[in-house]
Amino acid sequence: MSVEKIQFDVSPPASEAKPASPADVKTETPPPARAPLEPDERHRQAEGIIYRNTFWALGAGAIVIPGVDLLAASAVQLKQLKQLSELYGVKFSEGLAKKLISSLLASLGGVALGALAGSAIKLIPGVGSTLGLFSLPVMVAASTRALGRIFVMHFEAGGTLLDFEPRKVQDYFKSEFEKAKDQVEHLKEKVVHEKDKLAEKKDAVVEQTPA
Repeated sequence: MSVEKIQFDVSPPASEAKPASPADVKTETPPPARAPLEPDERHRQAEGIIYRNTFWALGAGAIVIPGVDLLAASAVQLKQLKQLSELYGVKFSEGLAKKLISSLLASLGGVALGALAGSAIKLIPGVGSTLGLFSLPVMVAASTRALGRIFVMHFEAGGTLLDFEPRKVQDYFKSEFEKAKDQVEHLKEKVVHEKDKLAEKKDAVVEQTPA
């Protein structure tokens, strides 16, 4: 007579199972922190931000609709400051940023009034649009570049928007604005040259296309 060996399942029910140890629990690994930029690379990126927004401000100033040109330029300047704040890890406040930008632009005095006049002159049919397109784009682009340079200098020194004092940098801002005008004129000529070359290519393609 053979005796069969019977095995019983003695594992505890699910409700009485031993809880898993912390080592057995799979946790989600957080993404690695972004490595801080080297000073040279950070400054290079800051210059890129300023250049791009100077270019966009030049285009904003060329908008033919009075008032809309200045609004577009202001939006570009605010965007530039936001991008620079993010690059330097500075807390950004749109309300405070607008006040700081306005305060610096007001320090230009007659130049700021000239920008308003450059926008308003576009209301004059024909001649007004032409004159406005010569003066306003350069002024708003130069002020955008000068703003960028001022805030980069402040952020490089460890400053924030909260401790920025426009009165202390007014003279330097005016100096940067004057230098920026020459640089913007060169950029404007480059844009016009590229536009003319594109137009010539387009005309050549049209002439070569069979009727």
